[in-house]
Amino acid sequence: MLTTDFVPGAPNWIDLGSPDLVASAEFYGRVLGWTHVPLGPEAGGYGYLSCEGTTVAAIGPLSEPGATSAWTVYFAAPDADAVARSVTASGGKVRLEPFDIFTSGRMAQLTDPAGAEFAVWQAGDLAGVDAVSTPGALTWIELHSPADASFYRSVFDWEVQVIPGAPGQFLRPAGTGQGRLFGAVVEDSEAYWLPYFEVSDPDQAAASAEVLVEPHDLDGVGRIAVLVDPFGARFGIMSSVTP
Repeated sequence: MLTTDFVPGAPNWIDLGSPDLVASAEFYGRVLGWTHVPLGPEAGGYGYLSCEGTTVAAIGPLSEPGATSAWTVYFAAPDADAVARSVTASGGKVRLEPFDIFTSGRMAQLTDPAGAEFAVWQAGDLAGVDAVSTPGALTWIELHSPADASFYRSVFDWEVQVIPGAPGQFLRPAGTGQGRLFGAVVEDSEAYWLPYFEVSDPDQAAASAEVLVEPHDLDGVGRIAVLVDPFGARFGIMSSVTP
């Protein structure tokens, strides 16, 4: 599962690029109960998204030419520059070279060989989001891709697990056990990362959004659905089963 013990290779931040910050924040407020916390002019429009006072994600304006609204997952790394070099060496692309965000940390925007976009976060004062795997917070991620996890194993040294009877490859940070599975690779003709956020009632949340995959029960996992926001960003919701 996801935890806030952000070991190297673990998801530690997530943000949304949007053409309309106010409208997006209002939408996610209805669906996930979030509050938008702008960081002021010096942050260029970037701000936090909080759930009951806890930072669970962030939102900012689209900054790349031709970009469309989408969620970006960040992975923890002790050296963002080294990850960027490894991405290039492994066949991926560096869309935005590593740079510092004040004293908060260092980041880079990256793309894997199949076209899925992601980012890396080297913690400074900010280790990552305040909460995961709780209502309103990130709880699971999926890589939808025609490729397998080989590229990411090269870049982050992730461990891959195959679970009998379950499709796809399951992912965890290097050196951790089965309880640290944080995501999976799902075969798809497109390439993108899909985040899932924990909710208490997926049916109620789905009633306030455009639905791509209707709420349904997944044995041993919980009840899930896949939605799309008003500007086309895809995301999942999940009511996890209690271990």
